[in-house]
This record gives sequence, C-alpha cells and structure tokens, in this order.
Amino acid sequence: MTRNVVIVGSGPAGLTAALYTARANLQPLVIEGFESGGQLMLTTLVENFPGHKDGILGPDLMNEMRAQAEKFGAEIVQGHVEKVDLCSTPFTVKTGDATYSAKTVIIATGASARLLGLPSERHLMGHGVSTCATCDGYFFRGHHIAVVGGGDSAMEEAVYLTRFAETVTVVHRRETLRASKIMQDKARANAKIKWILDSEVVEIHDTAKGEVDSMTVKNNKTGVETKVPVTGVFVAIGHTPNTALFRGQLELDQNGYIMTHDGAKTSIPGVFACGDVQDHIYRQAITAAGSGCMAALDAEHFLDNIPEHLASV
Repeated sequence: MTRNVVIVGSGPAGLTAALYTARANLQPLVIEGFESGGQLMLTTLVENFPGHKDGILGPDLMNEMRAQAEKFGAEIVQGHVEKVDLCSTPFTVKTGDATYSAKTVIIATGASARLLGLPSERHLMGHGVSTCATCDGYFFRGHHIAVVGGGDSAMEEAVYLTRFAETVTVVHRRETLRASKIMQDKARANAKIKWILDSEVVEIHDTAKGEVDSMTVKNNKTGVETKVPVTGVFVAIGHTPNTALFRGQLELDQNGYIMTHDGAKTSIPGVFACGDVQDHIYRQAITAAGSGCMAALDAEHFLDNIPEHLASV
C-alpha cells in the first residue's frame, strides 16, 4: 500500500501538517520519532501560543494537537525512521519495525538544541534551564540569570533577556567571543549584562529543590570554581538540525538545514519540509505550526496534480 502522505516528526509542524492533510481526506501517516511531541514536551507553561490566554503546558498543547489530528483521521505510529529513499518514486520511509511507501513525504524532524551535557541541565530543563529566551524570558522578570554561549545567538538572547531580568551574566568558555563585532558591541554596551569569560558551567543547582538557584562556574585558566547565584540558565550554544537521514538526497544549507523554496518545497518534487528542520531563525511553536500548514497544502496541491497513471501507484 502506498500512502498519500507520510509525515516524519510529531512536533507542532508535523502535527499541524497531519491535521491539514487529514482534513483533506489524505489519510496521513505520522511517524513520531524518539522525541514524541518535539521540544515543547520539555517546556512548562507556554504563554505565546494564540488561543490560550492563560497559557498552556507544553505537553498539554502537544497532546491537544495530537488528539485533534487523530480526530480527523491521521494515523500516528511510534517509531524512529532509520532510512529514507527519496531518489525514486514512490518514496520509501523505513523504521525499525516497518517500511512505508509514500507519494509525498513531509519532513518535520526539527532541530535539537545543543546542551552542556550536565545531568542537572536535563533535570532542570523547563524549571529554570531553557534553550529559548523568546519562549521563557518573560518568566524571569526582576531575576538574576545567565546565558551560556559566545556566538551571535547568545548575544541576541542576552540582550533580549535584559528586558526582563535584573542582570544577565554571559558565560563563555573562551576569553574572546565568537559573535560578530556589532553584536558584541551591542551586548557590551548594555549595563545589565555581566561577563564571566574563559570559564565553563560545570554544575547547575538545585536538583533537590527542582528549580535553579545557582550555578558553579570553573575558570579554565586557574581551575578555580565559583558558585554564582542565578535563578535561570539559558543555554545558547546552537542547534543541530535533525537532517542526517537526508544528506546526499536533499539540498541542505551550510549548517545542515533543509533548504525550501516557494513555501515548503524542497529540492525533490513531492518532498516538503516544515518547522525547525528548515527554520534556523524563528524557531517558535507558532511558526513551526504555520509552516506545517504550508507543507500540507503544498502536498495536497502536488497530489492533485500527479498524472493519472502515477496517482494510482
């Protein structure tokens, strides 16, 4: 059996694509992947998703999206895609348990935030540790917080967070920043931003309390460790798009993101991409959902225009 649509990924982009293609009576199949629900499953209160004036917990939002897609006929299966063949039609998507054939494929595999690798970081994610200033900065009004990183993204997040925080301490493992001069100058000119350079965060406290109250920073030259009181730690050391499966088949940019054009179209007709796997700028739940809608409509239009002798394959 060849499916009309196979969607790889089940975050806001994938589930929105599932909803739209299901409502178009295309009987989409969604393969969840390891991180069912995407990065929103790691967040607590989401206050910037339209339609929820009092906010909604990230996992609850994803459960609602999932239920809505299933209500209209989307089939969602557990599994991690191990291999895809996009070079011949129908396309082939293979998990550890099954192989699926598809007329169109929508890729919504997202991007994973790079983390420090500390057990406490995972434990406190959503409870003082964050990878998104735009998502969570509002919760730290009047607080003393930290941003870890030295690139443009870290500088942008640090400057943005000064709108809410009392102070923002930037921690970077080198003595010099990687950020562009204009971004460095902007950050250094902000009186709310403090600096701890040539240092690394080696621990975030306090997992016992279930919230951040401080971090331990180690100076890379002297080895001296210092405990710094903060109530939030924003990790801004970059994202890795989940595109390893598609290398050599789809056109990717220099950072590994899928390149799209004219909506959600990729370099292969019939293959579409949406969400953070192709968006390294906005990375918001609402923009991911919007691009999922675009991918669904593009896939529907593609299927409507497949020649008859191929449509029945």
